[in-house]
Amino acid sequence: MARLSYTAICSLDGYIEDAAGSFDWAEPDEEVHRFANDLERSVGLCLYGRRLYETMVFWEDPDNVAGGPDFVLEFGRIWRATDKVVFSRSLEAVSSERTRLERDFDPELVRRWKDEADADLSIGGAELAGLALRAGLVDDVHLLIAPILVGGGKPALPEGITQRLELVDEQRFASGFVHLGYRVSADLV
Repeated sequence: MARLSYTAICSLDGYIEDAAGSFDWAEPDEEVHRFANDLERSVGLCLYGRRLYETMVFWEDPDNVAGGPDFVLEFGRIWRATDKVVFSRSLEAVSSERTRLERDFDPELVRRWKDEADADLSIGGAELAGLALRAGLVDDVHLLIAPILVGGGKPALPEGITQRLELVDEQRFASGFVHLGYRVSADLV
């Protein structure tokens, strides 16, 4: 069975966006970007909520990063080579290759994808990841913590869920970012 990972870049106080909806403070430097590329390289299917998909579809057009550094170009290649599913009731159509649209999040469908997959899956978007965590689908959580406090905004992790996690990886970056990698325990608290 494939693993489902949730990866988020967040502030030290746990937000993926600040109160104004901005996340420009979370832009990774080369070292962090290469690390994120490594996390995504083994993924065969990405699950997105609408808002994150609309942000990530930037990577569909290689011209958007033409002339950029090799680690940025590499992420674009990884993103374009990965199959994607967007969960949205409001999005009319997807605008990227290798992408399909699902109207509702169905935990049993995601469980089936995990069972049938030859490569791991990732899930992006805090709200969608919260649904998957509540359904017991997420196997790994990767937080790339930016060295900033933003004081409020959209939390990286859902409220109202209690779950044991096992720290399996940690890495400190020269920029002050920190990666914390957790395996989700089957034991609820």
